[in-house]
Amino acid sequence: MVLQSKKAAEMTGRQRLTVFLLLGAGFMLSVDFSILNVALPQLGAGVGLELSALPWVVTAFALPAAGFTLLFGRIADLFGRRRMFLIGIGLLAVSSVLGGFATNPAMLLTARVLQGLATAIATPAALSLLVTSFNDEKLRARVLGLNGALMSGGFTVGALVGGTLVGMLSWRSAFLINVPVAVLIVVATPFVVRPGSTARGVKLDVPGAVTVTLGLLAFVFGVINRNPFALVGGLALLVVFWLIERRTEAPLAAVGILSRPTVKWGNVAGLIVFSMEPGAIYLMTLYLQDVLHFAPMTTGLVFGVPGLASVVAGILAGRFIGRYGSRKVLAVGMLVQTACTAPLVLLGTGNGWLAVLIPALFLGFFGHVTAIVSFLVTATSGLPDSEQGLATGLATLTQQIGITIGVPILAAVAATQSGLLSGIHLALAVNVLVTVTAVAFIWTGLRPRPSATSDSSDSGGTSADDLVAA
Repeated sequence: MVLQSKKAAEMTGRQRLTVFLLLGAGFMLSVDFSILNVALPQLGAGVGLELSALPWVVTAFALPAAGFTLLFGRIADLFGRRRMFLIGIGLLAVSSVLGGFATNPAMLLTARVLQGLATAIATPAALSLLVTSFNDEKLRARVLGLNGALMSGGFTVGALVGGTLVGMLSWRSAFLINVPVAVLIVVATPFVVRPGSTARGVKLDVPGAVTVTLGLLAFVFGVINRNPFALVGGLALLVVFWLIERRTEAPLAAVGILSRPTVKWGNVAGLIVFSMEPGAIYLMTLYLQDVLHFAPMTTGLVFGVPGLASVVAGILAGRFIGRYGSRKVLAVGMLVQTACTAPLVLLGTGNGWLAVLIPALFLGFFGHVTAIVSFLVTATSGLPDSEQGLATGLATLTQQIGITIGVPILAAVAATQSGLLSGIHLALAVNVLVTVTAVAFIWTGLRPRPSATSDSSDSGGTSADDLVAA
């Protein structure tokens, strides 16, 4: 029998400061992914980057952000999460200065690569520090709820802030705005965040690190650039990585952890959530600017108003999970996200369709963030602290890959049609079909097993959902 306290645990003053600092850092890293998207034409003109090369501004960030996340998540376990977090935020400050003063394409793209690398270093370390700061599962769920809200909100706010800064100042300000925030975080972290424990006597799995990093880089490159050779090569390297991890004594990723249904299906859900919704946002950006002919700043405002739902969802999602369990909340959140995408298949060319678009975005963002929180709770609950870096590294990797591949996949689907609007309609229909199919598999995969349930009732143990609800 699981004993439950009548009064929910409360955060200590130090925990509040830790949450504020780590969530602020995560929000800044999330904003970085999209802040330059609306500024690409001005940025390209400023450094002499040709129009055809503009997608590399996004790709240069996305490749290292996805490719190195798992590696640095494990390095943080071995050499200190707080140390790696500080290195990542420090690198972000340096790379932002480089980008802000870039005078040619080489400097600009180098800055974006370093920003992506900083994200790969800091994000899994920050999430691990956040998770291990709380033993109480209800508090952990609430904090992950806020983290999910800020991650999703950062993607939206990045577009809004980017458009505003470019309109009022210049594209350089989109880089330089990071610098004072990053410096403040670096100064405050040693006084606020505890260093945490590190794994002793464990060597870094170099063959695994090389194969997974090169495999992910090749795979993401192949998806973004529709290069079948890179795609196949990346998948082959990932298979080699899997074989290495099954045989090495000190694996970079203990692949056995994926035998846990919560870890496996939680990350499948995260991949769908993080690929389909940003892909839909990209399509709606095209719709607003190229079909309805709205200015970038107006487009940012259209996303900004529904983006308020992200904050509300982040606050409520942890409570929903505590009451109903992560499996139910995850499925419902994903279904709400896709149910609000479905009517967008009917969008037409008149401004009156905003009456459909804005409410759909509002409710869709609510479902999206609720699903993000549930995915994070599902994929990281019930694990010992020694595996939290791995679990959060996998979750962060899933997030980065999802965000990276969702846009090019749906853009490729849209490009199969002769007209932009008809292409958007088809891509959104694929979005809905993929998400609904995934929910069916995830719901089945996370179904409690009778043996586990009976064992829990006999021994007083808990399942992953029970851990959250307890």
